[in-house]
Amino acid sequence: MNRALLGALGGVAALLLIAAPAVAERRPPRAPGVGTANPSALIASEIAFARMAREKGQWKAFDEFADDAAVMFVPQPVRAKEWLSGRKEPAAAVQWQAHQVWMSCDGTMGVTRGAWQQADGSVGYFTTIWQQRKKGDFRWVLDQGDTLAQPMQEPEMLSASVADCARGGNGASPGDELLVERDSAKAAPGMDGKGRSKDGTLTWSYHVNADHSRSLVVSLMKNGGMAEVLRSDVAAPKGQ
Repeated sequence: MNRALLGALGGVAALLLIAAPAVAERRPPRAPGVGTANPSALIASEIAFARMAREKGQWKAFDEFADDAAVMFVPQPVRAKEWLSGRKEPAAAVQWQAHQVWMSCDGTMGVTRGAWQQADGSVGYFTTIWQQRKKGDFRWVLDQGDTLAQPMQEPEMLSASVADCARGGNGASPGDELLVERDSAKAAPGMDGKGRSKDGTLTWSYHVNADHSRSLVVSLMKNGGMAEVLRSDVAAPKGQ
């Protein structure tokens, strides 16, 4: 399950929100390119995402911040915008906090991982992959997670890791297309999906089995090669 789907289970608690520093909201987005990774901009997107969920509705927020071809798991992979369309808002939005960030050297793609909590006491984790649009803001292209028996331990400080820049300085320019390998935004997603930043310094892939168990792997360019920095394995839903 993912944090969006779990939000439908409800409760009456309001979304807790850590206010974003005003300077982070006023800073204009930078055009993508070599060495322009800005993890704080991605955290600002997470905070704005959470604020909209609290103030305007959870499903509205997930739809507003989703890429046109964004994928979520319910538990099968679905196009998020189609699944969210017309969906009734839950009584209380799921709460979440990012703990870790990974970002490509050129800043065109990033990953956030953190904890979520439900008003009924259930807890879990999420992983969200974000892609920078041409105008500089971010939209999520994949959201997934699972329940946990115990809450994730909250770190003293949020950690961020930026990929090494690829040799030759092959970065994105503002007019370049980002590379998310997928079918058209209107087609149903497959049981496998993958993508990468424009400069190739961040890659991700997921695989969904017939029983709807799945795995997600994220890799960054480190020390001259791609290194796996995140792996998330989700068991098949009960009853499968």
